Amino acid sequence: MTLSRRGVLAVGGAVGALAATAAGSGTAAASGPGAGRSGVRTGFARLAADGYRLLAGQKVGVVTNPTGVTADVRHIVDVMHPDRRVAVTAVFGPEHGFRGTAQAGGSEGRYDDPATGLPVYDTYLKSGQELADVFTASGVDTVVFDVQDAGARFYTYIWTLYDCMEAAALAGKRFVVLDRPNPVSGRAALGPVLDPAFGTFVGRREIAQAHGMTVAELALLFNEEFLAARPVELDVVKMSGWRRSDFFDATGLPWVPPSPNMPTAETALVYSGTCLFEGTNLSEGRGTTRPFELLGAEGIDHRWAAAVNALELPGVAFREAYFAPVFSKFEGRTVGGVQLHVHDRVAFDPVRTGIALLVTAKRTWSGFAWRPDNWIDKLTGSTRVRTMIDAGADTDEVVGAWARDLAAFRRVRREYLLYR
Repeated sequence: MTLSRRGVLAVGGAVGALAATAAGSGTAAASGPGAGRSGVRTGFARLAADGYRLLAGQKVGVVTNPTGVTADVRHIVDVMHPDRRVAVTAVFGPEHGFRGTAQAGGSEGRYDDPATGLPVYDTYLKSGQELADVFTASGVDTVVFDVQDAGARFYTYIWTLYDCMEAAALAGKRFVVLDRPNPVSGRAALGPVLDPAFGTFVGRREIAQAHGMTVAELALLFNEEFLAARPVELDVVKMSGWRRSDFFDATGLPWVPPSPNMPTAETALVYSGTCLFEGTNLSEGRGTTRPFELLGAEGIDHRWAAAVNALELPGVAFREAYFAPVFSKFEGRTVGGVQLHVHDRVAFDPVRTGIALLVTAKRTWSGFAWRPDNWIDKLTGSTRVRTMIDAGADTDEVVGAWARDLAAFRRVRREYLLYR
């Protein structure tokens, strides 16, 4: 199977049926081993059902974390390791680690996995030649990526994907992406597009804040649009049975928290908007049982919930809420704020809602402040959101300011969608 400039070429036979062209449909119902209760089969399930022929004769290293599981919640590394049809010889752990033992901003380092004896290498905060050297030292021929994303530009796993693709090309390694659902559906891209001058690990390149793509679709886009000068040899294995309109609970697949503060698929639903509060002095709900659904600070009262409810944002209501985080901002102190209650997730726009919450928080609470390092600019991808809100812009004005950039990204995005 070989990479084309606009996707992956399908070839004859069962192995070729796993690959995708940009015009593929991927919406047929699926069943059998590895399928979720609703018939969705992940890229790994389809790869395994085909006897791993796509990886035949290769020493394989797997970039994964606790989300890399089968429909019956066995980890794919634990499944593949004893199987003689595939030679898994290394594992690569992203932020939080392969087995998920590290909190935000941490990783597990280099160790041998107790369950399999496989060497585990750390990819976190490594890129370019440094990461290419890790792949070279591991001795693998092919790097396989299987991690559940949350659908937001600043969720770091998609940039682990980007960095690993770039490094694999430098190291002369083949790259295979096993697809998984976007948990908040793949209906549309939303929010501001990153200005490359603000590129960091929470946003390397010019994609929308809520990209509306799967990891395999992103891989195709990255390879063509951003890594075209030195593309990696890329194959993607599509899902079957997934539709762009599907939220995670429609897949029948088990939800495994992809990071400690992403406990449920409902968290992912609001995350691409409310994570912006990481760039403020308000709590984004870390240290509670509802991170990113609870927001608040000392001194906030009922007026914030009233102000944002008055906007009548589609699909969501806001409850006056009080909570005491057990870690992170305001640890052990009771704060006031809001809890988001999404009642119509099709109508709900998480990014617009996040902007509305920022605008109303600043207007109703005199203590509102941005983080001194202007982290909000890294999250939104430019200075525009911060400076417009500081200048008194309302929600519609802020959202309207990114309309042209978003329309341009949506046109590019369409070229790489694998599911219709």
